[in-house]
Amino acid sequence: FKENRKDDIWLVDFYAPWCGHCKKLEPVWNEVGIEMKNMGSPVKVGKMDATSFSSIASEFGVRGYPTIKLLKGDLAYNYRGPRTKDDIIEFANRVAGPLIRPLPSQHMFEHVQKRHRVLFVYVGGESPLKEKYIEVASELIVYTYFFSASEDVLPEYVTLPELPAVVVFKDGTYFVYDEYEDGDLSSWINRERFQGYLNVDGFTLYELGDTGKLVAIAVIDDKNSSVEHIRLKSIIQEVARDYRDHFHRDFQFGHMDGNDYINSLLMDDLTIPTIVVLNTSNQQYFLPDRHIENTEDMVQFINNILDGTAEAQGGDGLLQRIKRIIYDAKSTVVSVFKSSPLLGCFLFGLPLGVISIMCYGICTADTDGGVDEHEAVKKENGDRELTDEGSEEEQEEEKNGKYTELSDGELKQKDIMEKKKD
Repeated sequence: FKENRKDDIWLVDFYAPWCGHCKKLEPVWNEVGIEMKNMGSPVKVGKMDATSFSSIASEFGVRGYPTIKLLKGDLAYNYRGPRTKDDIIEFANRVAGPLIRPLPSQHMFEHVQKRHRVLFVYVGGESPLKEKYIEVASELIVYTYFFSASEDVLPEYVTLPELPAVVVFKDGTYFVYDEYEDGDLSSWINRERFQGYLNVDGFTLYELGDTGKLVAIAVIDDKNSSVEHIRLKSIIQEVARDYRDHFHRDFQFGHMDGNDYINSLLMDDLTIPTIVVLNTSNQQYFLPDRHIENTEDMVQFINNILDGTAEAQGGDGLLQRIKRIIYDAKSTVVSVFKSSPLLGCFLFGLPLGVISIMCYGICTADTDGGVDEHEAVKKENGDRELTDEGSEEEQEEEKNGKYTELSDGELKQKDIMEKKKD
């Protein structure tokens, strides 16, 4: 594989045998392989145990599992989208095909525009701008398609100030790249590759992190048709549409169905429906300090964020990181017990039981040792008292003995004196 891989285009799943996410991907990956083969795609689909072929995995920068890469010549493109069959196949077809796809006719342009919600088109001949466009395409082809066309292929409503030009078609209109106002072409394309309003999920937030934008979200329940849920969603949509020129450079707008993901992200419990603005670069977020009643309230809230008067919460400081560790640990324990109470008792109850027994044994051993030591000291003191008492008795006996001896002597002396008298 290492010697011959450059002869073909490969879509490879780098996995680890013990990885749960890899096992979950396996049936999807099998479907991808079958579908690509039936389509007659030139892309070969394979998988590699990254733990057994660690040198190859390291060469391609594999740091986690599973990692999906498309290998094309000397280039390796990393897939970071949803792990579904359709999304993976769409990625493979996009990256494996031409870097810049030509649109030779109006009919072809209309056909492609119907298929793509966001469409980047280079208009004009050879130029430094086209070279830059090709360079950016080689970097961002993992996210979106890139096309080229002549001016007469474009719809009649399109008016270009000059040629060459890079145009993005989306949201029912078009926007022309302006180097002086929009800055670097790569940054502009990275910002513009999303529609003005999105249905936001975890993968979308992950990708939006590369844009540097704040993300204004209406957190709602899509199944709830109450006035409040619909109203907040409509407010965000109106701001995204009517205030594009004011906020598009700094904000991305959308809505999220349900609050489970957002609660996990913020380590908070948001009550839906609500509005939150996320800064994906530093994990900060903003909540409105009053109820959002209309578009004007939302615009004022955004302006407060821009001028720094709105209070930022969260962040990526030390305390927040510690809080994240505790929150993740708590969430893991709770999820295990919810999904399988018996497994939770085994995983967490058994170690706690063993630790409790060990602690009890240590404490009991210390107590017994203390009692034994106390008894030994007590016994030693008792022996010492007995010894002292014995010494007193001996002294008393010795004293009595001396007294007895003196008395006998006196008696003998007395007898002698009496005999002399006689």
